Amino acid sequence: MNSTKILIINGHPDEKSYNYGISEAYKKGAQKSGAEVQEIRIRELEFNLNLQFGYRKKTPLEPDLIEAQHLIKWANHLVWVYPVWWASIPALMKGFIDRVFQPGFAFKKRENSVWWDKYLTGKTAHLICTLDQPSWYYKWINRSPSHTAMKRLTLQFVGIKKVKITAIGPLRLSKENYRKKWIEKIEQLGFKNK
Repeated sequence: MNSTKILIINGHPDEKSYNYGISEAYKKGAQKSGAEVQEIRIRELEFNLNLQFGYRKKTPLEPDLIEAQHLIKWANHLVWVYPVWWASIPALMKGFIDRVFQPGFAFKKRENSVWWDKYLTGKTAHLICTLDQPSWYYKWINRSPSHTAMKRLTLQFVGIKKVKITAIGPLRLSKENYRKKWIEKIEQLGFKNK
């Protein structure tokens, strides 16, 4: 029996987007493999996405964010599904990360030191994002800023070392056949728990 615990986190604010089809395909494949699957659809959560006081003063977490932290702790594989907008992630998803990945939960700065302790070690992650430009152009010409921010400066910062990236693009103006093939590929990735 597969003992993988997968958490799919969808950061797209529109439930009718292609990103929701991606989430469903990954979930379908993962469930076929026997993995346990939970989901967070950030758009459905009730929370203030603004880190109101920065790190000067703690902003109390809303119940949905407390539950999100429990699910992140529970999972051993996090799958993030989101569009790349302005070479970054949607504001809703950024607010979710700002509020959920708090000191004491995801990491802790050491006193009188530039170093920190990482609290989400032992997990893996997969970033599945959509682009309106070819993925090679985003990587080689634009230098993949959102990939760097999510992989190295967020997930690896909190201890998630192994992070796979699947970039789907260009999605804009793409044909139905192109989108369908990607949905099939994503279902296979879900089945392999990658």
